[in-house]
Amino acid sequence: MSKETGHDFNLTPLGAGDLIDRAVRFYRGNFWTFIWIATPPVVIGTLISVGWTMLGRQLFSVGSARSADELVGYYLFTWLGGVLILLAEMVATLTVMGGASRNFVRHILFGEPIGFRETYKNTRRRLGGLLVASTLITLLLGITGFIIFYLGLFVGAIVVMTAIAAFSFSSFVSLIVSLALSSAVLFGSLWLFFLVASRFAYIPQVMMVEGLGVFAALGRSASLASGNIRRLAGLFIFTIVATNSALALLYIPLGWYAWISGVEFFAFNADTIPAWYEIASRFIWQTSLILLMPTWMIGLCLLYVDERVRHEGYDIELMAAARLGEIPAVPQEFFNPLHPALAERQPQNSPARKKNSSTTTLGLK
Repeated sequence: MSKETGHDFNLTPLGAGDLIDRAVRFYRGNFWTFIWIATPPVVIGTLISVGWTMLGRQLFSVGSARSADELVGYYLFTWLGGVLILLAEMVATLTVMGGASRNFVRHILFGEPIGFRETYKNTRRRLGGLLVASTLITLLLGITGFIIFYLGLFVGAIVVMTAIAAFSFSSFVSLIVSLALSSAVLFGSLWLFFLVASRFAYIPQVMMVEGLGVFAALGRSASLASGNIRRLAGLFIFTIVATNSALALLYIPLGWYAWISGVEFFAFNADTIPAWYEIASRFIWQTSLILLMPTWMIGLCLLYVDERVRHEGYDIELMAAARLGEIPAVPQEFFNPLHPALAERQPQNSPARKKNSSTTTLGLK
C-alpha cells in the first residue's frame, strides 16, 4: 500500500467527510511515524501520573484503616495532581504536534517524508513560542468549555422545566418538547464552543509555516477560521468517537478481568481498588491519547492548507515563492497583506527543489 502524499492531494474544497477521510488516509500511510512522534511526551506523562498515584497511596496509607479526612485528602491529592499532570501533558503533546505541522504541511504539498528527527528539530527551534501557544490554547479552551458547558446545562434545565410546566396536560407532549428543546440547547452550546475554538485552531500551523510569533499567529488564525465550524466540529466528534471506541476495546477486557478478580468498582473507596487496576487504567487512557493526537494534528493541517488555498490562492503563492523567492520584508509600520508560503528558504538539495516543476503546480490534481 502506497503512502498518502501531496501528489494525492487535490484542490477541491474539503467537506467534513472529505476532511476525515483524507486525515485517516494520511494517518494510515504514516502510522508508525506518527506513533513514535506522539509517544515521548505521553510516556513521560504516564510515568509521572503513575508515580503520583503510588505516592498518594503511600502518603494516605491506602489499604489500611483510614479516617474520613484521610480519604478526602487522598481523593483531593490524586484529583488535583491528575488534573495538573493532564494539563502539562496536553501542553507538551500540543507542542510536539505543533512542531510536526511544518513537516506535515511540506509532506502534503511536496511529498517530503515525515520524520521523527525533523519533527523534534522543528519543535526545538520554536520551543518557547510553541509552549506559550500550547499553554494558551489549553487554558483558553478549557476555561471556555467549562463556562459554556455549565451555561448550557443551566439554560437546558430552565428550558426543560418550563416545557414540563407548559405541557403538563400531556406527559408525552412534554417529553417530546423537552427532548427537542434540550437538543437545541446542546447544539447551540456546541456551536458556540466550536466558534470560539476555531479561532485558535491554526496557531501552531501559522507559527511553523509562516514564521509568525504567538500573538501575531493568534490574529492570523482568527482571520483564517471563518466558515470552518462545521468541519472542525466533525473532526472533533470523529476523534472523540474513535478514542472512545479504542478505550472500549481496551477497557472491556480489563474490566472483565478486574470483575472476576473481585474488584469492587462502585464502592467509591480507594482501599477496594488495587494499584494494578489504577495503573492499567491510566496506561489505557494514555495509549488512546497517543492514537488521538496525530489525527487531530493531521486534520488541522489539512484545514489550514485548504483555507489558504480557497481564500488566499495558496497554490499561486507557493508557485511564486518557488520561482521568485520569499516575499521581501517591509518596515514594521507598514501593513503587509501577504504571508510567506514557507517562512524559511528551502535548501538547494531538498526534495522540493529537485521537484521544482511539480512544486509550481503543487503536484496536486
